[in-house]
Amino acid sequence: MLFNTILLALRSIRRNLLRSFLTMLGIVIGVGAVIAMVTLGNGATRAVQDQISSLGSNLLMVRPGQRLGQGSGGAPAFKEADAEAIALQIGGIRAVAAESRSGATVVANGRNWSTTVTGGSADWPTAANWTLAAGRPFDDGEQRAGAAVCALGATVARALFGNRDALGERLRIKQFSCVIVALLAAKGQGAMGNDQDDLVLLPLHTLQRRVTGNQRVNTLLISMEQGSDSRALQARLVQLLRERRKLAIGEEDNFNVLDTRQLADTMSGTTRVMTTLLAAVAAVSLLVGGIGIMNIMLVSVTERTREIGLRLAIGALERDVLLQFLIEAMVLAALGGLAGVLLAAVATAVLARAMQLPYLFNPGVNLLSFVFSTGIGVVFGYVPARRAARLDPIEALRHE
Repeated sequence: MLFNTILLALRSIRRNLLRSFLTMLGIVIGVGAVIAMVTLGNGATRAVQDQISSLGSNLLMVRPGQRLGQGSGGAPAFKEADAEAIALQIGGIRAVAAESRSGATVVANGRNWSTTVTGGSADWPTAANWTLAAGRPFDDGEQRAGAAVCALGATVARALFGNRDALGERLRIKQFSCVIVALLAAKGQGAMGNDQDDLVLLPLHTLQRRVTGNQRVNTLLISMEQGSDSRALQARLVQLLRERRKLAIGEEDNFNVLDTRQLADTMSGTTRVMTTLLAAVAAVSLLVGGIGIMNIMLVSVTERTREIGLRLAIGALERDVLLQFLIEAMVLAALGGLAGVLLAAVATAVLARAMQLPYLFNPGVNLLSFVFSTGIGVVFGYVPARRAARLDPIEALRHE
C-alpha cells in the first residue's frame, strides 16, 4: 500500500515536472544554504584555531603598555634580563624568549624587499613555535656576540632568491650584511591576516647593536608546559614583572599579557555565533520552500478534485487520500533536500578552496538538514492533504 502510494506520488510529480522542480527549488536553496553556512563556518573556526596555534602552543605574549594594540603609551620597554628572571623564578615554563622587531629594506641577489627584521634570544624558535626548513640554528656564541648571521622566512626567501638555494648567501640590512645560515619553515597567514613568513630573523644582540641601536625588548614570549595552570602562572608572571618594574601597590600595570589560548577560545566562539546566525537566516528559505509546497499542493487538490472524488466513490478511505497527498508533499521535500545536500557538497568544496579554508564535511549537519526538509513537507503538506481527504465524493464528481 505504502509502495503504491509512493509510486502514485512520483507519477504525479513527473506529470508536472517543471512545476515540481520550481516547487522544490525553495527547499534546495534552503538546505544548500544551511549546510554551506555551517560547513564554511566550521572551516573558518578551524582556520582561526590553526592560525593562533601557529603563534605557539600555550603561549603568553607580554608587551609594554596597559592595553593590547595601543602601543606602549610611554611605558618602559623590557630588558633581556626580564626574560632570564622569568625563566629562573617561575615554574611550569617550557621556554622564555626576548624579542624585538624593526621594519627594514633588505637587499640580496640584486633584489630588495621591505620586511620585518626580528631579533630573538636563544629560546625564540621554541617559544614562538618556529622550525627550520633548512640550515642550522644560531649557536650560543653567535647569540652572545651578536654575529652577522640570519635566517629567512619563506616569503622573503622566495622574493629575493626565487627557487635558488639561499643558504650561504649574503643579505644586506641597512649598513651591514649577514650570512644566511637557515631558512624558516612556512607558517602562512596569521590570525590577524598578516603574513607570518615575511620576516628576517637575527640574534637579539645583532638586531640591538646593528639595526635598532638600543637594548630595548618589545615582547616577551613565554611558552608554558602542557598541563600548566595558565591563570596561576599568569598571576605569578604579573607579580614578578610588577616587582621588576617597581610598580607601587594600587598602581596600574604598565604592560599587558595576552594568552593565545584565551584568544583562540574567544575568536572561535565569535565565529561559531556568526555561523549559527547565518545558518538561522539561511533556514528561513526552508520555511519559504515549505509555503511553496503548500501552495502547489492546494492547487493540485483543486485540479484533481474529480480524481479524488472517483477514488472516494469506489471505496478509498479518507486516510488513503490523506496519505497519498501527504506522501506526495514529503517526496517533493525529500527530493529537494537530497538535491540541496548534493549542491551544498559541491558548492562548499569549491568555496572552501577559493577562500583557503579547510573543508570539514559534517555528516550530522547534512543528515539533519535532509530530515528537517522532509519534516517541512509533512508540516506544510498536511493542510492540503487533509482538505483532499475531506472532500464530498458527490460534490467532487460534479466538479468541472
